Amino acid sequence: MEIDRRLVGLAVVLLIIWIGFDLASGGRFITPRNMFNLSVQTASVAVMACGMVLIIVTRHIDLSVGSILGVLAMIMGVIQTDILPQFLAYNHPMTWIITLFAGLVIGALIGGIQGVAVGYLGVPAFIVTLGGLLVWRGAAWWVTQGRTVAPLDANFILLGGGINGTIGAMWSWIAAIVAIAAIIYAAIMDRRRRLSFEFPVKPVWAECTNAAVKAGLVLVAVITLNAYYLPSRAAEKILAQRGLPATPENLEISHGIAIPLLIVAVVAIVLTVVAKRTRFGRYVYAIGGNPQAAELAGVNVKRMTVAVFALMGLLCAVSAAISSARLQSAGNDLGTLDELRVIAAVVIGGTSLAGGVGTIYGALIGALVMQSLQSGMALLGVDTSLQSIVIGLVLVLAVFSDKYFHRRYSDPTA
Repeated sequence: MEIDRRLVGLAVVLLIIWIGFDLASGGRFITPRNMFNLSVQTASVAVMACGMVLIIVTRHIDLSVGSILGVLAMIMGVIQTDILPQFLAYNHPMTWIITLFAGLVIGALIGGIQGVAVGYLGVPAFIVTLGGLLVWRGAAWWVTQGRTVAPLDANFILLGGGINGTIGAMWSWIAAIVAIAAIIYAAIMDRRRRLSFEFPVKPVWAECTNAAVKAGLVLVAVITLNAYYLPSRAAEKILAQRGLPATPENLEISHGIAIPLLIVAVVAIVLTVVAKRTRFGRYVYAIGGNPQAAELAGVNVKRMTVAVFALMGLLCAVSAAISSARLQSAGNDLGTLDELRVIAAVVIGGTSLAGGVGTIYGALIGALVMQSLQSGMALLGVDTSLQSIVIGLVLVLAVFSDKYFHRRYSDPTA
């Protein structure tokens, strides 16, 4: 069945964490409400983790992602609260589009600058991004001189989820049908592609089982999110806007899939296709496997390094939009320590610090593990300092696990 044993083990660990917190909290963890909140809280780190996979695969590291998120959140906040209102009406439909576009451009520029320093100037990525951690965090304070930027544009806030930042039950089911159809189509096309090149293929039953498991996970996720209903007052307000009576049946309005979760899905799908089906992705893994050999084979390693870091900066802008929109404000501490959470999520998800090995979906599971630990401890009332201790220990354990599996992979007799 070609199952990645590390990811299966990680999924089992995640399930154990969920069950353990649910038992410890008296059944309050595995609930539609908490699963919805968990998906929204994980989104920001998950988006950056997708980009960090490519960074680490190429044998680099980016310690500045949290600070870049912070400065981009402040810049986007200033654009939509201080600059655009001089030209557009407040909550204008174009405000969030212009703001997000500006954030993406600036994020890619920041990442590209760091990539130039690493690729063309030869400065180690650890030093460049460590300096970036300090520079961009200071820049975040400098942009607004320490003030919190609020309120943000009403349409921009939808990117953070919440009561209005969801697609509802009907569109959630439509999204599930599309996802299941894509899973089946991808399985069929992958099998045809292998047969056309006379590569070995899995048995039909294995293909069907894999597709059924993936489709089942999609259905469980949608059923769970649709089981979380809007608060009564919010439902009454929506019904009043629609001109409908507030009956007990009508008040059961599902949240459905949150917009941040859709953003994560789109980013993960796009980067997975890029990593597996494009020349860019092949070059990334070739550089991670052996940079010298890749360069001798004609790969422009320096230019690829700039491109990977620019992509990381762009994804930081997406995460900054999600984080600030979820909080409905942009503060100086936004993104603090996110770089550690992102790196931990990627390493936990199976990306090797030695380079050349890593998957996008593994990073997503790793991000979910990290957020589950943090949310579960918060639900149990664990002190913040103890939460930091646990997360730090998990990071060390993840690096040890990576080193162990890398040694086993490179030397089966070890």
